[in-house]
Amino acid sequence: MDESTVQRLIRNALEDEREAGKPISSRARQSARSVEAYLKAGVRPRWMERLSEIERGIRGERQRLERAYRAIRASAGADFADRWRAYAHEQRFDHLNQLIRQHNEWYPIERDLPMDPRTGEYVKILGRPHHRRELDAAWVLEQFPA
Repeated sequence: MDESTVQRLIRNALEDEREAGKPISSRARQSARSVEAYLKAGVRPRWMERLSEIERGIRGERQRLERAYRAIRASAGADFADRWRAYAHEQRFDHLNQLIRQHNEWYPIERDLPMDPRTGEYVKILGRPHHRRELDAAWVLEQFPA
């Protein structure tokens, strides 16, 4: 399994804590010390919290939709496809979509992503764009086809 950026940051932080008592690295000695940096170091960045909220929310929605899918499939019989499509179109993901919109707008700024001067687009992270797709009926039907 590939290690995500967040997992790598947490692992590195834990390894740094285990090495307490060793001499300070040259990188740490050269880092600027400021109140802002001190405060920033004690709190997970908002982009990281927001991504966790989005992932937890999507996982919860998938579980909820899977239960509904099974229930409708068991009770609908031959009418399942029409009922499932109607159910999919009734679903609202306002809170998650608001978080996704915030992520799409602020993530490149919060992470200070470089921009490709030729395209005017932010550089991809691990080969993928930072932009997340909002959830809608099409997303529901992709996850659980009728």
